[in-house]
Amino acid sequence: EVQLQAFGGGLVQAGGSLRLSCAASGFIFDDYAIMWFRQAPGKERTGVSCISLSHGTTYTVDSVKGRFTISEDSAKREVYRQMNSLKPEETAVYYCAADPIRNVDRRSWSRPNTYNYWGQGTQVTVSS
Repeated sequence: EVQLQAFGGGLVQAGGSLRLSCAASGFIFDDYAIMWFRQAPGKERTGVSCISLSHGTTYTVDSVKGRFTISEDSAKREVYRQMNSLKPEETAVYYCAADPIRNVDRRSWSRPNTYNYWGQGTQVTVSS
């Protein structure tokens, strides 16, 4: 059974940093792309960044480039999202999702319906 668990959220002041983690189990880690989404209250779920190091693939939305980085530890089966210089408008529930890398490309990576497996989400609140 594919399982994803996101953790590491919390309350941080604007300009601060948080590191989110996504723990994965139940699938061959190197064959999957792991994606971070976020969903602010009353808004649609939007893609942030995606990684599959075994395939040399990372995608990141322009709005977080230079502030957010994504990395993975395949031995631990974890993907990390380091978020720096956080803004109040980035308050959201952050989700990790996964799907086989063969289903993820430059056109599909940021779409929620590309991914069949989802974690439960972790709340990030950025105060002004």
